[in-house]
Amino acid sequence: MIPIANPELGREEIEATVACIEEGQLADGPEVRRFEDEFAAFCGTEFGVATSNGTTALHAAFEALDIGPGDRVVTSPFSFVASANAIRLAGAEPVFADIDSDTYTLDPYATEQAVRKHEADAILAVHLYGLAAEMNHLQDIAETHDIALIEDAAQAHGAEYDGRPVGSFGDAACFSFYPTKNMTTGEGGMVTSDRRDVAERAASFVNHGRTADGGYDHVRLGHNFRMTSMAAAIGRVQLSRLPKYNEARRANAAYLTDRLRDATVKPPVEPDDCRHVYHQYTIRTEDRDGLQNHLESHGIGTGVYYPTPIHEQPAYQHVEHDAPVSERMADEVLSLPVHPGLTGEDVRTIATAIIDYE
Repeated sequence: MIPIANPELGREEIEATVACIEEGQLADGPEVRRFEDEFAAFCGTEFGVATSNGTTALHAAFEALDIGPGDRVVTSPFSFVASANAIRLAGAEPVFADIDSDTYTLDPYATEQAVRKHEADAILAVHLYGLAAEMNHLQDIAETHDIALIEDAAQAHGAEYDGRPVGSFGDAACFSFYPTKNMTTGEGGMVTSDRRDVAERAASFVNHGRTADGGYDHVRLGHNFRMTSMAAAIGRVQLSRLPKYNEARRANAAYLTDRLRDATVKPPVEPDDCRHVYHQYTIRTEDRDGLQNHLESHGIGTGVYYPTPIHEQPAYQHVEHDAPVSERMADEVLSLPVHPGLTGEDVRTIATAIIDYE
């Protein structure tokens, strides 16, 4: 079977983890601070705050920006549920705006309508499948209405918009290091920001509301959302490999797109002002079940991300929405293997199987 995802960890990650164990520094410590600094530098931001996972990174960002009860946050319904869950965990309410059918990210026109209609307090832009949302437009909306802009970059490590890395546009941005992501720490997350106040509040929130010196003065309510030193050690090795991993994903994606150019499926797009890093290579097809079964019979793993928009989930059916594009995409999207572990024969097999099916 050609798997849909295949995390790559090797001797360097093992040695880095063993070093933490031998030093006796297992929990939060200097290794985490080094990872925070290196990841922030990678994103072109001043600050990084490591967390236990991508959801806690989002929650910490909202708390750091003082977004909570009574506030409304415009976001995409076509995302993993964590995007909306974090809003509600902070005490705010999500407002769903529809997406663009080519990029799967927030439609700026729909976003502005939602901001105006609901007098929103923030925008959570989701960079989906490795492609950046239309950040220049979303920044303009946030500035016009004087509201916060947060990036959910859980699937977009190393992606760029207009020559800038994601994670550097919003008041805060959030990443996930789950095993299937472009880089991993096993579980883990990161908040990036150029705002010192946001970084300090996020760092306090993930550490029981402590002050920066880590003593027993607790100045606000907080959680234990800290990253372990072992996770950070793995992350530092993975970060050094991330550019190579992303280039491999892009090469695999370029081959598939070229082979599928005349097929009936619709390959993903890469707008001229974006650099896609293909966390997922997501096609569209009106015969998803048939194609998925065909690929599985040929030993090719696939995934559907996401078959149910968030506003159709039982926990969110109370939220007002107008998202016909999201609903249509949920019926048509199918993700193919694109990860760095694929061989040339693997990507040829994937493309040929799709063409033969048609």
